[in-house]
Amino acid sequence: MNEMFSLLKQGNKPSLLAGVVNAVIAIIKAVAFFFTGNVAMFAETMHSLGDAANQFFVYIGSALSKKAPTPQYPNGFGRVVNLVCLGAVIVVAIMSYEAIKEGWSHIMNPTETKGLLINLSVLGVATLLEFSVLLKASKEISRDSGENYKGLRAFLFSLTHLNRAKPATKLVFMEDLVATIGGILAFLSVLIAHFTGFFAAEGIASMVIGIMMFYVVGRIFLENARGAIGETDEEMMNHIAHIVAEDPDIKDIQKVEVLKEGEYLHVEVVAEVDPSKTVAYVDDVRDRLMMIILKQRGVKEALISFDEDDGIRTWKGTNSNDKSVETFKKLPK
Repeated sequence: MNEMFSLLKQGNKPSLLAGVVNAVIAIIKAVAFFFTGNVAMFAETMHSLGDAANQFFVYIGSALSKKAPTPQYPNGFGRVVNLVCLGAVIVVAIMSYEAIKEGWSHIMNPTETKGLLINLSVLGVATLLEFSVLLKASKEISRDSGENYKGLRAFLFSLTHLNRAKPATKLVFMEDLVATIGGILAFLSVLIAHFTGFFAAEGIASMVIGIMMFYVVGRIFLENARGAIGETDEEMMNHIAHIVAEDPDIKDIQKVEVLKEGEYLHVEVVAEVDPSKTVAYVDDVRDRLMMIILKQRGVKEALISFDEDDGIRTWKGTNSNDKSVETFKKLPK
């Protein structure tokens, strides 16, 4: 039990915060829907309920992924977070379907809903809360990328650097981005229906919200499926290869692999060294490289092996001081 509590402390904090906020929002929206019968509010309730369940699961999964390897599972539990995210999107898919179905029903049979002030107040407050969680996730993505942006600057940065985010944080960001946009759409649909009499606007908003949720389902599913299988981080692979190639004692590189293991990276390097060097000398080279590689962003584990220099050039990169990714070529596997 103590181990479980210790792991939960290491869970993804944005997921936990988003889960709590969305649970509160879902209850508030459900009460508003009960009194007003607004179909856009129903879609938002389904959205927030799905997000809350989703993010609680992801929080637990991200915590379990920190569990240390055991004799039975020597490769560790890093990919647990990917598997949990795959399961979590099923919940969002069900809620998406319900939102689209209810929206279509309202478009076919549009009816006037009451409680204008209740709907607008709830949607306004909920959207602000969703946006605050979105900014929190943006800050986390900025930090994961080695930056320290906050507020809107972090949000704009995250839009263009989402691929650098941890799986759990990325899920929170995408869900709350859709939730914020959905809240604005629902808010506008209530105003349109009230002041123009176009009651189908609420149904249209519900369907659009459901479709956006399906987009999140599709993207998160594909990304975490790749993570669960084991995906190469091309950018970091080239970066690690450059670090190794720059070492004066490395004659050539036979292999570099950088696999995403949940939120972390697993590095494997096979390099060639001067066969005349002693084992102690080569071991010092290994320790030096290991220290540098483990300091790189996201790297948790590294395996460095050596072979004698065969005089045949395998590494096709460059040993210049230019560290831009464009200067590298992919190593043979």
